[in-house]
Amino acid sequence: MPASRKWLVLALVLIAESMDLLDTTIVNVAAPDIHEELGAGTAALQWIIGGYALSFAMGLVLGGRLGDIYGRRRLFVLGAVGFLVSSALCAVSIGSGMLIACRLLEGFAAALLIPQGLGIIHAVFADEEREAAFAFFSPVVAGSAVLGPILGGGLIGIDLWGAGWRLIFLVNLPLGLVAALGAAFLMPESTAGRRPSLDVVGAVLAATGMGLLIYPLIQGREAGWPAWTYVMMIGGIVPFGVLALWSRHLAARGRDPLIEPAILVRRQYVTGLGAILVFYTGMMGTLLVVTLFLQMGAGFSAIRAGMTIAPFAFGIAIGAVLAAALLVPRIGRWALQLGALPFAAGVWWIHQTVGAHGLAITTLQLVGPELVAGVGMGLVVGPLFDFILAAVAGDEVGSASGVLNTVQQLAGALGVAAIGTLFFSTLAREGYVVALRHALVAELASVPLLFLLLGALPRRAREDGSGASAAALEKDVAVVP
Repeated sequence: MPASRKWLVLALVLIAESMDLLDTTIVNVAAPDIHEELGAGTAALQWIIGGYALSFAMGLVLGGRLGDIYGRRRLFVLGAVGFLVSSALCAVSIGSGMLIACRLLEGFAAALLIPQGLGIIHAVFADEEREAAFAFFSPVVAGSAVLGPILGGGLIGIDLWGAGWRLIFLVNLPLGLVAALGAAFLMPESTAGRRPSLDVVGAVLAATGMGLLIYPLIQGREAGWPAWTYVMMIGGIVPFGVLALWSRHLAARGRDPLIEPAILVRRQYVTGLGAILVFYTGMMGTLLVVTLFLQMGAGFSAIRAGMTIAPFAFGIAIGAVLAAALLVPRIGRWALQLGALPFAAGVWWIHQTVGAHGLAITTLQLVGPELVAGVGMGLVVGPLFDFILAAVAGDEVGSASGVLNTVQQLAGALGVAAIGTLFFSTLAREGYVVALRHALVAELASVPLLFLLLGALPRRAREDGSGASAAALEKDVAVVP
């Protein structure tokens, strides 16, 4: 393949990544406008924001497996078209129920689209070229994270054609069209060297467990926390246990389980899954409630709120660079535990600042604490995947990466559900200031557990070129066997 075509293929993969990352961060600033125009209740807002991550998590590993079996280009095109269509439907939604359904569809389309990226790059680029190709992922990730809330706020503020919040979904249309058409004409088809079988039962079990966990967390508050909500949350453990047994059964018969059972008995890897769950639940929940407080409580415009929370993203970029270039090579996993400290300090600083200034808070007063918290986040999130994957064997990295990415997406949905529910529950009784401070205290309470979990990871990150570094660069890409 000509070199110019290879880089065009990479550009298409990065466009797909940008659509996903923008969609993950851009919707938060639109929540008040959606609430006002569609009459969406608080639970509906949580579904609109967190439903995307939930359906993404449900289909992520399965989407990668489908690409291995039926062709990555085919699934990439299908996912891009699905993302384009579902985004258009989000933009024309006439009620909160329709918007929730379209967001779930959008997440599933992303689950078909995003996992194909690394497989396509491995098929297109030679071994000696991949490092240069993967070098583009970090800027795209950081840039999209910074741009999402600012772009969302700007589009809502411009209110072009009177579309308001609907523009945040329309922005996906040209990107999705370029990705779909470009892939159809430029991408070579590729599949796994040995096509694995499709574990439909495993996919259903995983999706059922996630749904049983998230649904009562979001709906429980409005329903008054009846007994069925607790039964569902406790019962959500059962499908995951059955999934582990089913995976062992398939592996023993020489079949291809959705999850490689060997990784589930590696203590450090399972501990890493816990760290992912705790960290991303807190981070995504915190970003949501801060945004809601600024707009619905302090009365910030969408663009002002987007600019106000931008220091989080800048801090994450700074922390990730510090971790990779300076701290991890010198002190290993201590860099991650060190990151938990400024993260906690920044969250506490926000807690105190909100307490001191209340709804009269200004953007300038939040820049410092958000930047400190963001640096701590970056010190953790930058190298975290490489350290967790150091706990598995080389031939297990693909399956292990897919599970990590799934847990990351599930944690995002869990953060919106759990911390969002705490915020809205307190809001009804105590008001916006107390609601945000309680949510921040809940996040602070999780930091000691995070510190302990990070301390149980391998001392050094994986550096054998087996694919872990690529997973760490782009955390929304599932590498599958």
